[in-house]
Formats: sequence, C-alpha cells, structure tokens
Amino acid sequence: MVESIARVRHIRVTPQKARRVVALIKGKQAEEALAILKFAQQSASEPIYKLVASAVANARVKADQAGEYLDERDLYVKNAFVDEGTTLKRFQPRAQGRAFQIKKRTSHITVVLSTPEVDASTGSAAGNASTTTKKASK
Repeated sequence: MVESIARVRHIRVTPQKARRVVALIKGKQAEEALAILKFAQQSASEPIYKLVASAVANARVKADQAGEYLDERDLYVKNAFVDEGTTLKRFQPRAQGRAFQIKKRTSHITVVLSTPEVDASTGSAAGNASTTTKKASK
C-alpha cells in the first residue's frame, strides 16, 4: 500500500471556497479527481489540481524508492482537507476619516492519496469497515 501526502500552505484562497472544491474530489480516484478539477469553474480548482498532480508524483517517487509496483489508476483520494491559514489585514480609507478593515484570508490545503489495501488471505481490497468487533465498556 502506497500513501502519499501533498500540502500547500498560505495560498490566497479563502478556506470556505477551497472546501467546496475539495468536497468534489474526496473519495474519488486520482485520475477522475484531476478530470473534475480541470473542468471545475471555481478559481480554487487550479491550485488543488496542481496539488493532486503533485501527490500522484510523490506516490510514484515513494513507490520507486520502496521498490514497489505502482499503478497510478489504483490511487484514490483517501483524505483531503482545508485548514485556515494566516489572515492578512489591510485597511481601506472610508468617508470622514474612518478606516474599513479588509481581511485577505489564506488556506492550508492537504491531499492524501492511497492505494487500496489488499487482504493477503482473500486477495480482495478491504473496504472502510473493519472486521474486528470491540467490547462495550461499562
């Protein structure tokens, strides 16, 4: 199982707008996510497209270093999230000597790509549900 992470920090996109775009690709295959981002009209889709492409390249390099075979069609977006970065505060002059504050928000975007886990005994890909059960605590 190959897992790669790509991050971009302090990007000048508001977190609210970036989260809308990230929600489009969560859980999708990497190739499908790139196709969605390429044709999405939101301005935040371009840097996220570059980020997913970077995560694919990171997975390729990581697999080469480990000596593993990597089929890029198997990669999927395991997790993607947007955190709020620093806010740049600027002021605009207004009437009668007042000042109006403008907040230029930034984002930290993280994308995690992974290949599905393959169960050695059955040879099938394991889903999100685990087969172990937990005891109820009293």
